[in-house]
Amino acid sequence: MACLQNKVALVTGGGQGVGAGVALALASEGATVAVLGRTLGPLEATCAEIHRRGGRAEAFVCDVMELEDIESAVQEVVDEFGGIDILINNAQIVPLGDILELSEDEYHLGMDSGPLATFRFLKACYPYLRGEGAVVNMASSAAVRGNSAGYGAYAAAKEAIRALSRAAACEWGPDNIRVNCVMPLANSPAVASWVESGEDDVAAFLESVPLGRVGDCEEDIGRVVVFLCSADAGFITGHTIPVDGGQALLR
Repeated sequence: MACLQNKVALVTGGGQGVGAGVALALASEGATVAVLGRTLGPLEATCAEIHRRGGRAEAFVCDVMELEDIESAVQEVVDEFGGIDILINNAQIVPLGDILELSEDEYHLGMDSGPLATFRFLKACYPYLRGEGAVVNMASSAAVRGNSAGYGAYAAAKEAIRALSRAAACEWGPDNIRVNCVMPLANSPAVASWVESGEDDVAAFLESVPLGRVGDCEEDIGRVVVFLCSADAGFITGHTIPVDGGQALLR
C-alpha cells in the first residue's frame, strides 16, 4: 500500500515549481491533494497531471495573503475531502535586493506571503491535524550562506518560518502533530531559466553544490516531503532538512 493512502494533503503554491512537484509526489503515494494558489489555470494543470497518473486532486483558488481566503479554502477542503492530514506551506513571494534598495512594501510582501501565511494556515488547520498530522514548511538556506547579500528580506521571511515551525513542533507534540522544514534547492521555473541562461555566475553557483546540480521539484524535493509526512518519519519533528545537494551547512 502507498505510504500516504487515505491521507488528505493541502499544498499552497501548488501551480508550479516546488509546490507542483510536492503535490505530484504526495499524490503518487496515495494522498488526496488540495492544490492551492492564486491562479486557477496552473492549479488545474497540476491536478490534471495527478489525474492522468491515476491520483485524486482538486484546485482551490486562494490568496495566501488574505485571511478570509485562507479560512474559506481550509473549510472548502474539509467539506470536500472530510479533513486535512498534511499541510505543506510552500507559497512565497520572493523579495530580492540589497537592503538599501528594497522598499517596505516589498519587505512586507515577503513577510505576508511567507511567515504570516504560514502562521495563519497552521492555526486554521490545527483542529484537523490533531492525532497524526504532519506539516512541512518551506525554508531556505539563504540565511545560512556565507554571503547572503541581496537576500536579506527573503532570508528574514524564511527564518521566521523556521522559528514558527520549531515552536509549533514543541507546542503540538502532545497532539501528535509533527512540524518540520525543508530547505530546497529546486529547479523551479525561475531557477531553471537562470541556469539555462549560462550567465557568468551560474558555474560558480553550481560549484558551491557538492552534487553539482539543482534538485528536481518532484523526485528530489517532493520525495523528501513524502518521507517527512509518512509513518517512517514518525519520530522526527521540529527540524530543518536541507535538500540542496549539500550546499548549506547548518550549525
